[in-house]
Amino acid sequence: MTRQPPLVRRDRTPFVLMASALALAAALQAADALAAPTATRFEPVAQVQGTRLQLNGAGTRYKAGIFKVYDMAMYTTRKVSSAEELLALAGPKRLDFTALREVPGTDLGLLFVKGLSENSPKEQVQKHTVATTRLIEIFSGRSKLKPGDTFAMEFVPGKGTTFFIVGEPQGGAVGDDEFFEMVLRIWFGKSPADKGLKDALLGLDQNR
Repeated sequence: MTRQPPLVRRDRTPFVLMASALALAAALQAADALAAPTATRFEPVAQVQGTRLQLNGAGTRYKAGIFKVYDMAMYTTRKVSSAEELLALAGPKRLDFTALREVPGTDLGLLFVKGLSENSPKEQVQKHTVATTRLIEIFSGRSKLKPGDTFAMEFVPGKGTTFFIVGEPQGGAVGDDEFFEMVLRIWFGKSPADKGLKDALLGLDQNR
């Protein structure tokens, strides 16, 4: 009787471990995608002239409810969850933006000024004409922002607001503390640019 050679049992442990690792990585990636409120990955912290700020919230600005215009993140010295708490919060603040579609610079500047006018008293807007005009000039100086281009606003109490386009400061700081409060009201005033974005920036809706 011919004896059959014994079956060689291969150790499958390395293959099982590799498959488990790949499955875990895929699950973590999927969970991360679901948790991220924006296509842009904003850093969890930011530095503004030596002050460490934390990401308060991030969201997407929609036009007509369906067209994505830009992603936006807000950094503060501590977490806030209401417009009133934000406007009363002392210390530096930073607003970060990433364009998601092509936007003419002039149009963006005018949209910001429109937001100022809709959320602040007329007399207050007129009081800050110089800073408002500078805001329009800053964005008008760039013919258009392309998808992926970034811009930002940094506020330091007593010094004003500095605007950045693609990481480059656009001149010195403009306006005063009251002017930056008006800027914040574009997104947190009685007629916010986007209600869903307002909630996301306040950490109230991270699934939009």
